[in-house]
Amino acid sequence: MSTPVNYLLHLADNAVVLGQRNAEWCGHGPILEEDLALANNSLDLIGQARMLYQHVATLRKDGKSSEDLLAYFRDVPEFKNYTLLELPHSTAILPTARGDRDYAVTIARNFLYSALMVQVWSALRGSTDAQLAAIAAKSLKEVQYHLRHANDWVLRMGDGTDESHARIQAAFDYLMPFTQEFWTPSAMETAAVQSGVGVDANAFKAEWDAVVSDTLQAATLKRSTSEGFVTTGKQGVHSEHLGFVLAEMQSLARAHPEAVW
Repeated sequence: MSTPVNYLLHLADNAVVLGQRNAEWCGHGPILEEDLALANNSLDLIGQARMLYQHVATLRKDGKSSEDLLAYFRDVPEFKNYTLLELPHSTAILPTARGDRDYAVTIARNFLYSALMVQVWSALRGSTDAQLAAIAAKSLKEVQYHLRHANDWVLRMGDGTDESHARIQAAFDYLMPFTQEFWTPSAMETAAVQSGVGVDANAFKAEWDAVVSDTLQAATLKRSTSEGFVTTGKQGVHSEHLGFVLAEMQSLARAHPEAVW
């Protein structure tokens, strides 16, 4: 059975969108070390996206697909990333937000996503798609660091000052409902599981819940409710924010489509 391309695009789009979001901290980190840490995190994610896009281009064999075309010349409805990953770093609805970036939102999102992807990449090492299995093995090492980095900051902020505690708690309260999308199967995921290429994320929910609950408890934070609207980013129905992310990410390539670097 052939590899479900849409599943690969889902994995790639997750990585490239979060990589773009985290890259927005370059030059704006709260301290120099974090400026570098988030830049490295972004490079890891974009590297994962490149490998996956390259794999998709190879499988399509249409002579028209490439990593650049897949990243820079698709529009919002064609992207299959989780809505969680396209959200801004800060929103006006957060009472603790200051300015257009809140590091607590970035850390909480990286923690929630990385806690999932440690399980997903680990399982995908057994994919029947040998190339995806190799990508998973490399990506697992990277996302294990991403989780450790985010986990350390959740603990530091949660068990820190009154302000840091309030900000990271507000970030989790805001973001947790978006994680419902992790556990809501889509047609592409079902096809990938049936083919032996992909994995069922629901198989990791108990482990994910345990990691999240243990860290929040150690950080003296409350487990926020995840109830609410189930987002459908992986089905191509996104928030208003993805268009702005893609406009910034794709503008140079679209302005000079024939450029060769």
